[in-house]
Amino acid sequence: MDRYWLLTWTCYVTWLSGNGHGFVGNLREADGSHVNHNIPGTPCDTDFPLLEAWVRQHMTGDPVSLGKPEADAMIAQLQETARVRKWSLEAASVMFNHTHVVVGVPGDPEPGHVLETFKSWATRAIKTLRTLPPNGTFWTAKGSKRKLEDERVVKTAVVYVAKKQPHPLATWWATPWQELLEDWDLASRAP
Repeated sequence: MDRYWLLTWTCYVTWLSGNGHGFVGNLREADGSHVNHNIPGTPCDTDFPLLEAWVRQHMTGDPVSLGKPEADAMIAQLQETARVRKWSLEAASVMFNHTHVVVGVPGDPEPGHVLETFKSWATRAIKTLRTLPPNGTFWTAKGSKRKLEDERVVKTAVVYVAKKQPHPLATWWATPWQELLEDWDLASRAP
């Protein structure tokens, strides 16, 4: 594969920008410059009450959360989508309020297209289990697209997605990562 990405998207209004738990986004600094804290290993943005208030004012529906059946359906669909597109799904994890995917793609497609493709097909999978909310979406707009520059960063992202998520509903990783993840499990249990 030519490019690897860590893609993240959230369920509709369950992870509000600005509410202090941390988020990745494009912000304007006090000097007017734009900053995007979207580089792995760097701090994310936190606690912007005015941004959180603005997001709340513009909500068009109730918060959406996922359960185990939806998460299992999503994992199966993420695998199928990658297979059909000839992408290399390396790892995926679905939590009640967000999803992480590590994927390799041939060439250099627009990462937003890759993200939206996964979100669209995940929506179709969930719609087999429940109806769309009245506002027409399970997801917030857009998502995080972190380019993974080398094999070391891809490995770090796979461990992050497969082993470091709080309360995952469903997790999957490609077979070649099994030994790395078993070693991580052993090291994390060592005194």
